Amino acid sequence: QVQLVESGGGLVQAGGSLSLSCAASGSIFSINEMGWYRQAPGKQRELVAGFTSGGSTYYADSVKGRFTISRDNAKNTVYLQMNSLKPEDTAVYYCNARLLPKGWGMRWDDYWGQGTQVTVSS
Repeated sequence: QVQLVESGGGLVQAGGSLSLSCAASGSIFSINEMGWYRQAPGKQRELVAGFTSGGSTYYADSVKGRFTISRDNAKNTVYLQMNSLKPEDTAVYYCNARLLPKGWGMRWDDYWGQGTQVTVSS
């Protein structure tokens, strides 16, 4: 069974920094894309940052220059370094991976972590 487990959320003052990590575990054959999304109360889930299948990174305009995504392929882990945090960054942050589990008949699919709360106080 495949799991994505996030860690690193918390409460921080505006201007501060937080680092998130997400580890994919279980019977995984290959991971294509990995990224981070967030969902604030009353809003739709939105893309924050991610890696394409070719290894390129992309960011939402709202976080460019402040957030940095990185990954450790050997550990199936993706990280999100968040600097200069703003109150509007407050949300539940979710890790996403498009991966192929091991086993006959398996197919590429999207998997999600349980989410980690990030709260930025003004």
